[in-house]
Amino acid sequence: MPNIMIYTTAICPYCDNAKQLLKHKGASYTEIRVDQNSTWKDEMIQRSGRRSVPQIFINDQHIGGFDDLAALEKAGKLDSLLS
Repeated sequence: MPNIMIYTTAICPYCDNAKQLLKHKGASYTEIRVDQNSTWKDEMIQRSGRRSVPQIFINDQHIGGFDDLAALEKAGKLDSLLS
């Protein structure tokens, strides 16, 4: 299984959608709640260059947010990243 990290906040429907999609695919992930620690938010911004959540990384490759993850799924490319 790949190493999946998702930077999220408590109240974020896009974060919930991303987690649901990954669960549907049978993928496990590590969730990092940036609303609980400003250091984690700074880390997310440094790694992704973005301030919005979710920010998703698969095997240290920045995927982007939920829309980017969903686009990979629609294009049939997500399964290969998750295998």
